[in-house]
Amino acid sequence: MSKNISRLLALSAVLAVLISSAFNNSRSVTLRAQQRPAISSHAAREAAIVTATTAVLEETSKIRELPILFPVKSGAQSRAEIENMLVKNLYEQMTTAEMHATEVAYRKFGLAPATFEYRPFIIKLLLEQIAGYYDPVTREFYLADWLELETQKPVMAHELTHALQDQHFNLRRFQKWPHGDSDAQLAAHSLIEGDATLAMMVYMAKNPLVALAFTRSLSTGVSTEQFNQAPRALRESLIFPYLQGSQWATAVYKRDGFTGLSKAFTTLPLSTEQILHPEKYFAYEKPLKMTLPDLSSLLNKAESSNEGSPVLLHSSLRTQYSALSTSDSSLPTASWRRIDSDVNGEWGYYLLLDQFLKSPAESRRAAAGWAGDRYDVYEGPEPGQAIIAQVSAWDAEADAREFFDAYVKRIELRYPNAKLLTDSQHPTSPTLKTWQTNEGQVVMELRGLRVTIVEGLSPQVDVNNLFKVLRS
Repeated sequence: MSKNISRLLALSAVLAVLISSAFNNSRSVTLRAQQRPAISSHAAREAAIVTATTAVLEETSKIRELPILFPVKSGAQSRAEIENMLVKNLYEQMTTAEMHATEVAYRKFGLAPATFEYRPFIIKLLLEQIAGYYDPVTREFYLADWLELETQKPVMAHELTHALQDQHFNLRRFQKWPHGDSDAQLAAHSLIEGDATLAMMVYMAKNPLVALAFTRSLSTGVSTEQFNQAPRALRESLIFPYLQGSQWATAVYKRDGFTGLSKAFTTLPLSTEQILHPEKYFAYEKPLKMTLPDLSSLLNKAESSNEGSPVLLHSSLRTQYSALSTSDSSLPTASWRRIDSDVNGEWGYYLLLDQFLKSPAESRRAAAGWAGDRYDVYEGPEPGQAIIAQVSAWDAEADAREFFDAYVKRIELRYPNAKLLTDSQHPTSPTLKTWQTNEGQVVMELRGLRVTIVEGLSPQVDVNNLFKVLRS
């Protein structure tokens, strides 16, 4: 599930996990480079960064085969200045309502605990990781003033590649991505970061002593506490544009050189499927655009018919949600309402499956036949009430069957006390299953190439009617 991560990384330099994977085959290395004593003269530090920027930009321009159209302003920023920039960027890119919807989706999908609060966590996580950034709005590059300059030249090469991308392809157009397709957004972000990471790798290969100093600084770095505590889906989506993005960029480079990567800024990758399988990008296999009807009125009708009856919500969940501090946007609503609509994509479904299957090979196979999807998130009038409806399409019936079977396993692991219903009101077959769980009913249906899943339903909802609406 790639929800909204790419918006938050437009300016950050989360590189060390990638370097760690490339050089040490380990993900435990710090994301922020080793801290050094501050240089005594701020003016001297600024001058050194300006000089280094000119040199690294010239070399990166030759590597990336993109001429410098105009100089890049650069300088040092304090921790407080960078923190202010990150928080400002976060609030510019995501509204409070969007952050709340993401939080609800992570919880309901079982990707984060019921106590997970997205906004404070992502701020702390990003503050822990940043070393430097290029801002496509101001077209300026800044390096953290608490880091040793000589060890940060690979970071500079990466961020200055962004400056070159911006000069030639206008990165500002990616700042306001249309809502509703985080999968396509993550794919585009993987082009941007994968291209820059590949250029950085070439820079390091051409400057082995600089590369050695950089990797040594990472091995003696500081805290990764927030990164290690992050939900797996959040953590791996954070890395995706850099790791899988650089693998995709390498495939494009091997086929068409950096010219191919430059052309990709016109012919954007459209899905994480195209990133994970470059051959599908080369064939430009477009994902299906899927829609779901708004179920709010149907859910509210069932709710009103049940007035005076207790809402189905496990007591432990009610206690956990009630204990949370909430902003105005996350207070219980007067009725069921759709708060989000988005796309999981192949990468998102891999994360959803493997969170519980814990078998990467099986999860990759089950997600690999993806052709398109959409999911909607609904929030109810009671604390913690949420429903997710999703529909997906697959390349072949065998792919749909494989995904359906894998998701059945996921449901049974996601809800340990789930009871498969087999009475006359809940017919069960190899293509239709209904469970009662401590978070409501879960219904899955397989029809040809399509799989429809709804999680969190009240028993009062007419499932047959609901699925007729979903099929319409």
